[in-house]
Amino acid sequence: MALVYFPEFRLGKVLATSFTGTLSERYGEALERIPVPSRLADWLAVNGLAVDSCSQAQLDHARELRESIHAAATAVANQNPLPSSAVQVINDCSTHGRASAILTPEGGREWLLGSASAEDALSVIAADAIGLLAGEREGKISLCASPTCRAAFVDTSRGYTRKWCDMNTCGNREKRARFLANKRKKSSLAD
Repeated sequence: MALVYFPEFRLGKVLATSFTGTLSERYGEALERIPVPSRLADWLAVNGLAVDSCSQAQLDHARELRESIHAAATAVANQNPLPSSAVQVINDCSTHGRASAILTPEGGREWLLGSASAEDALSVIAADAIGLLAGEREGKISLCASPTCRAAFVDTSRGYTRKWCDMNTCGNREKRARFLANKRKKSSLAD
């Protein structure tokens, strides 16, 4: 049996934007991090939303939600009106699941899924997106400065000056490219 490689998940602190990160490098060589239903189940479990299983239809629905959240977050970051189709998908997902927030003994919040279905888990992600898009979170929705990435993230830096979705990926790649370009420029001037 052949070993199948799946790309690692890029996990963030905000559920909704972390979910949109399951497709990275949107404007370059796109990398799908949930290519099969079982990977969606894996991602949900890692994020505290364990489900019994996922079907291809549920994966397709999850991707539709992901792209709707990304479109809405992009609109907010660019100070444009929310796309009505994205709003509809997000609202539909939010209202079609059965999940409840519960308080942990440590004072944190966990989600209790009504039926451990993908729909319940997607409703939690949609509800998180609604809170984010409605401005209920501290921070500002921004887009990664990498021209191939453009991922949405929540900027909580002082002055909201963060440029990249992740310094360890996009930030390092962009800084390295700039360094090499400057090095080539200096080399050509020396010749």
